[in-house]
Amino acid sequence: MNVDHYVEGVLAGDRVTIGRAITLVESRRDDHQRLAAEMVGRLLPAAGGAHRIGITGVPGAGKSTFIEAVGMRLVDEGRRVAVLAVDPTSSRTGGSILGDKTRMTRLAASEHAFIRPSPSGGRLGGVTGATRETIVVLEAAGYDVVFVETVGVGQSETAVAAMVDTFVLLMLARSGDSLQGLKKGVLELADVIAVNKADGDRAAEAAGAAAELAAALHLVAGSPDGWSVPVLTCSGLTGTGLDAVWGAVEAHRRHLDGGGLDSRRKRQDVEWMWATIDDRLLARFRGDPAVRAEVVTIEAAVGAGTITPAAGARRLLDLAE
Repeated sequence: MNVDHYVEGVLAGDRVTIGRAITLVESRRDDHQRLAAEMVGRLLPAAGGAHRIGITGVPGAGKSTFIEAVGMRLVDEGRRVAVLAVDPTSSRTGGSILGDKTRMTRLAASEHAFIRPSPSGGRLGGVTGATRETIVVLEAAGYDVVFVETVGVGQSETAVAAMVDTFVLLMLARSGDSLQGLKKGVLELADVIAVNKADGDRAAEAAGAAAELAAALHLVAGSPDGWSVPVLTCSGLTGTGLDAVWGAVEAHRRHLDGGGLDSRRKRQDVEWMWATIDDRLLARFRGDPAVRAEVVTIEAAVGAGTITPAAGARRLLDLAE
């Protein structure tokens, strides 16, 4: 497929072409990256109209169940929903189970929803190296709500905050999360906080955890745009409290529409540029002929302990200059 085919298919909302376009932007091949860059550039004018929402939380926080429950409500209201579910990649095989889509069977079956599971590729921050480009593709295809579900491994889940409009943090009661909030990290970036699985005999515990988190927020610097972060409880399983959480998400978007959205996205575009530079420089360094010729020897020397890792890094860097 050439660029015209990709662009026409995505703009027409063709699901097969959308999937192929995302595969293209995720590819690390140089020729694919050049093709993807041209495609994304041509799709960019049709993008930008969706509400971009990041969902993070520790494993077991119920992210997929929450997204499906909210997504089904949105679909019933006539919205078009896309989900980019990032799964952890094996450090041994490079593979990924991509299991999040299997937890959203009802939403996946809807013709008004599109779910794309993607491996993180070992990238830190809970997202993939092509998450930003994928958002552009999904928006250009006509999806007006785009969820980005992070890997979910803890305090490092912050990269997604630089890609979305609203950053939702799902917490659990009885897991130490309320105390983890004191470490700030992901807490200070959240726009909406919800203690999930607040159902049955856990409802009271969830309410207590929410109160502790609300108190912890006083130790975090306030939002520079004046937004007051709500701390709510909900259950993705029973639906309890979901209307309130989604109402808070929409309220945050309205708050941004008052003038903060444009500046936030401009900052994110600049960060996108520098992230792309970092990725390309690393790829260029690894592909340098002089580096490739010596990397095995230097790796062996580091492994044998004859030179330090820092010295090995300096030698490789000097070769690429």
